[in-house]
Amino acid sequence: MEWLKEISRYLIDRRLKLASAESCTAGLIVSELASIPGSGQALDCGLVVYSPEAKNRYLAVSYETIERYGLTCEATSREMALGALDNNDADVAIANTGIAGPDSHEGIPVGTVCFAWAFRHEGKKYLYSETRRFSGDRNEVRLAAAHHALARLVPLHRGVLEGKAPPL
Repeated sequence: MEWLKEISRYLIDRRLKLASAESCTAGLIVSELASIPGSGQALDCGLVVYSPEAKNRYLAVSYETIERYGLTCEATSREMALGALDNNDADVAIANTGIAGPDSHEGIPVGTVCFAWAFRHEGKKYLYSETRRFSGDRNEVRLAAAHHALARLVPLHRGVLEGKAPPL
């Protein structure tokens, strides 16, 4: 839990607000961070969006992206993160979509999770994405994915502050 406290403190100290757009983790990212007392100061909102319609309605994920690349892909997670950033009062957004199990879907193996992190800094937006594969049962995959999403937040944000990431 100490690492979660460090993430919470990092966000609070910099007066950053987090929005999440979660599919396979179904709110665990925000829930894990909210388990730290005081972290509400760093939370703007958490959206759980499973269906293509919800991803489009709440995050402006295009149906074209979903049809072309599928629900479990970095392109979709990137649009989810940007939608969470653009449609809320957040400086930082985390998004994920994936296959927690128990069955694979459309040839995508169980445990595959696509992530995106979006940041707003000095009037510009920055975006990172990656795909990881986790092992375990459905809930172990979901928890590992939520922890990974949070653990990458601070290093990626520091990269933005240090000029290591080009703006969009």
